[in-house]
Amino acid sequence: MRLLHTSDWHLGRAFHRVNMLGAQAEFIAHLVTTVRERAVDAVVVSGDVYDRAVPPLAAVELFDDALHRLADLGVPTVMISGNHDSARRLGVGAGLIGRAGIHLRTEPSAAGTPVVLPDAHGDVAFYGLPYLEPALVKDEFGVEKPGHEAVLAAAMDRVRADLAARAPGTRSVVLAHAFVTGGEPSDSERDITVGGVAAVPAGVFDGVDYVALGHLHGCQTLTDRIRYSGSPLPYSFSEAAHRKSMWLVDLAADGSIDAERVDCPVPRPLARIRGALEDLLADPELARHEDAWVEATLTDPVRPADPMARLSERFPHTLSLLFDPDRDREETEVSYARRLAGRSDQQIAEDFVTHVRGAGPDAREQGVLRDAFDAVRADETVREVAR
Repeated sequence: MRLLHTSDWHLGRAFHRVNMLGAQAEFIAHLVTTVRERAVDAVVVSGDVYDRAVPPLAAVELFDDALHRLADLGVPTVMISGNHDSARRLGVGAGLIGRAGIHLRTEPSAAGTPVVLPDAHGDVAFYGLPYLEPALVKDEFGVEKPGHEAVLAAAMDRVRADLAARAPGTRSVVLAHAFVTGGEPSDSERDITVGGVAAVPAGVFDGVDYVALGHLHGCQTLTDRIRYSGSPLPYSFSEAAHRKSMWLVDLAADGSIDAERVDCPVPRPLARIRGALEDLLADPELARHEDAWVEATLTDPVRPADPMARLSERFPHTLSLLFDPDRDREETEVSYARRLAGRSDQQIAEDFVTHVRGAGPDAREQGVLRDAFDAVRADETVREVAR
């Protein structure tokens, strides 16, 4: 059986200030084309279909279009909810939608009830484990101390118990949305830490043929049988080095795995550049990034004037501007309390300007600050007399 493993669509999400809906629609078209041209037998979507619990209408319409196009292909799809999704909203109409071959698994109680799809070698049981928020599902799984490992282990016990009762040779696929030990996170995943622990060991998933993971946005192989597909699009500059893709997985009659990465469309490359503003504007080596989405970190000791406008002249798709000035290390390590000790409000304000801009206020700016503090003190005096 040939599977196409994808996850973390995050429909409705923007990349900084860029609306990604067009790129998401292009990905859906690519997904449908891949299913048709690569003779895919089943699609698995491992959570975070939407970017938030109440998605914008345009995202819902795109999801509806994706469901119709997948159903029209006649290729079964198994889909779970992630930590960004509202499980109840995503699962509305699941029974009816299931008749069209789109199987939504959003209820923790159904973890041990698979979607069973046959091929020439027998049955393949697909178990959908939606994102399991420990505090909300501990009673369902009889867990005393809620934690990710405990609830996932209890859910997998149900999976193994159901699988053991099936005909010998039944192959198994688990969809799960979790942070599994060994995975590399990026800046764009929402923190799911509970009790100081977010990750669960890969051994939780022992006993099944393939584990299709979602949550982490980088495509990763933890073991031959446990993989993240990653998000099909970048959602933070920490993903600049990612190769966005899906897994095309051939599940053999004996349960062995052969997997191939299928690249996703790239709407625009990402680039992270760093240096003094004048160097970034002049460096010929950076010409290759002029059409990229850019995150620029400026190291000028004094914040330059109009940096975003000047960068955008060369890099018109600059989306993020950071400052990390090259200054004396001893200066940066002086404590906040020591910098304030014995200083007037005026001096503290001037120090703040220096810290933010890299240079202190000039005479005119000092006058503005002085007038502001005088006005505040006068107002306080008036208020005190009026009491």
